[in-house]
Amino acid sequence: MFFSGELGAGKTTLIAALLAACGVRETVRSPTYSLMELYVFGAHVGVHLDLYRLHGAGEIEQLGLRDYLQAGTLLLVEWPERADGQLPRPDLWLQLLAEQSGRRCRLHAASGAGERWLAPLMRALKPSEGA
Repeated sequence: MFFSGELGAGKTTLIAALLAACGVRETVRSPTYSLMELYVFGAHVGVHLDLYRLHGAGEIEQLGLRDYLQAGTLLLVEWPERADGQLPRPDLWLQLLAEQSGRRCRLHAASGAGERWLAPLMRALKPSEGA
């Protein structure tokens, strides 16, 4: 999943909530300086990347991310646009927009798996006919 939005839009907070829902009990920290944090939940691994301070797309290779790109890995990337195309295509792309009254989230399915995840959510959020 890719997460885009301005500083303070809530990307890390949303990722922390998602990881907590997956069963992560430890504190989820922003990997702003380390660029990558790992979280294990059951047989799965959550890889949280924050690319805000990335100095170049070449640094992606130095992170050893390829070692984690396998089934059972949940890849959560803040500031994916800074990777200059060096990341695998996401299933879902979330764009967070800060507004005076709170936040707005735009969801985009970028794969078949993303479409399958997003479809039930969109059905649930769709106003019912005649309401």
